[in-house]
Amino acid sequence: MILSQRLNKRFEEVQSRGEVALIGYIMTGEPQLERTLEYIRAMEAGGIDMLELGVPFTDPIADGPILQAAHARALRQGVTIQTALQLVRELRKSSELPVLLMTYYNPVFKLGEESFARRCSEAGVDGVIILDLPIEEAQSWVNQARKYGLARVFFATPETPAERVTKICEYSSGFLYLVSRYGTTGISETLAPTARPLIERVKPLVPSDLRIAVGLGLSTRAQIESVVQLGVDGVIVGSALAARIAEGIAPQALTDYVRELKLGTRLSLTEPRRSES
Repeated sequence: MILSQRLNKRFEEVQSRGEVALIGYIMTGEPQLERTLEYIRAMEAGGIDMLELGVPFTDPIADGPILQAAHARALRQGVTIQTALQLVRELRKSSELPVLLMTYYNPVFKLGEESFARRCSEAGVDGVIILDLPIEEAQSWVNQARKYGLARVFFATPETPAERVTKICEYSSGFLYLVSRYGTTGISETLAPTARPLIERVKPLVPSDLRIAVGLGLSTRAQIESVVQLGVDGVIVGSALAARIAEGIAPQALTDYVRELKLGTRLSLTEPRRSES
């Protein structure tokens, strides 16, 4: 199987159930390295459709305090890209959950783009999100990701002009990650006012074979329901999960929280959807 096909197949399965995809995040090494897999399985039991697996970095500039702390704890445990890949190998023994590695570019550069892409492919990673890699510097990485069948996820923000959105879509596969608000990652009590205008502006620019997922600040079922009504293909919950794990939530309680979030991804028959190719 071309690995990104697992990602596309999951989107299709979720859509056939009348839902959008729930994408959850965990940092490799949380709450302790020997328990990360247990917590991934707890999220999967609750209904996450895809997983973002964090790779720690010393200067995570795109992340807010919650995820910065997770980076620091993982680094103190000696977590590296190789640690994350081994975790994916273990997960693959019992699960077909699509996994996207979420990293900064420096660890990729140090390992070498081709070596990194090959190792991801061999481990069973489905795609990669490189938080600080702009499209102007991404061509060589895109080439390697294509070679090894990895989805390439890039970002669009409330400030991204239409011409640049179109270019980002040319580089992307798997899904386009819409950053729903300004600032770094974190938790918000309400849906950002920039979310709806961003989605409505970007949707006509995105080709029908590229999905749209929205993240940054989502933490409640009500917020997810509001985003789902705008006709996206996925919703991403990161800091809210990371905060609960850091606070010591039990795996079963994490499953229950994810299950509640997943309820918010259901579509009604009357809600319009983007056409798919």
